[in-house]
Amino acid sequence: MLSEKSVRIFLDELASSAPAPGGGSAAALAAAIGAALVSMVANLTVGKKDYTHVQDDIQRILKRSEELRHKCLELLEGDVAAYTEVSLAYKMPRDTEEQKAARSAAIQKALKTATAVPMELAEACVEILNLCPESAEKGNVRAVSDVGVGALMAEAALRAAALNVLINLGSIKDESFVQQTRARLNALLEGKAELKEKILKDVEAKL
Repeated sequence: MLSEKSVRIFLDELASSAPAPGGGSAAALAAAIGAALVSMVANLTVGKKDYTHVQDDIQRILKRSEELRHKCLELLEGDVAAYTEVSLAYKMPRDTEEQKAARSAAIQKALKTATAVPMELAEACVEILNLCPESAEKGNVRAVSDVGVGALMAEAALRAAALNVLINLGSIKDESFVQQTRARLNALLEGKAELKEKILKDVEAKL
């Protein structure tokens, strides 16, 4: 599994001419890092006497950030699998009309799967980003800068995931699917850049 390889090997494969891993996998890794930073701040707050009044909230944040971290790693693997499926579909024979029809159907199916993965990642990124304001407010102030980094990673991963959705939508012929997916994506993106900036201001105020 790609996520079990060393950072150096992952980056070597990312930099290579191989079709996968690519931007989608990079986005998933960025999101996982963002979630991990939220978890780190929570872990640095758990059990601290100065934060006894927020322990229940911190434990809740930690539980969800860890769930999201693992989900993002699963989506990293899912991105590689989805892109491989697309690549294989494009390589199908097209000598006869039947083969052309089968190839076209396979491509369209694979593209929808390849769109679903970054859409799911975008949803996870929004959740990670939404954990950051409370983490900055209630987490260990000595690690508050890490909440800011986590927010930056989550928002960047969200925008990166959106690009991967859009490039796939450009080749999908199902107009209803395209319109519905664009609407969902736009809803996820709405206000998130502003939220990231607010989180950074709150973090900087505590530095």
